Amino acid sequence: MHLLAHILAVREPAGRYLAAWLGARSGVPNPAPQAPPGLAGPVNTIIAWAKWGVLICGVMGLLICAGKMAIGHRNRATFAADGATGVPWVLGGLSLAAVASAIVGVFLR
Repeated sequence: MHLLAHILAVREPAGRYLAAWLGARSGVPNPAPQAPPGLAGPVNTIIAWAKWGVLICGVMGLLICAGKMAIGHRNRATFAADGATGVPWVLGGLSLAAVASAIVGVFLR
């Protein structure tokens, strides 16, 4: 950021104002996220329930995909293919749920 401010200040007169603005922005405080008083416990409970719900949906999704593949194996090839193509989607959803807090944490730094 400081290199950009320096280049703009050297290249054009208006860049001096931008350089001063960028320099002033570097001192803006950036506190860590903090839950309002009394909400940390209930919010953690809701997140825990949501994670449990995603876990149940993931197990059911894999069981449904397995059932489609088992039933479609005999006569319905497209039914089995639908079950097989659903497996990566279920695993992708479970993976996203597993890393959701890490992804959000990256953007809040």
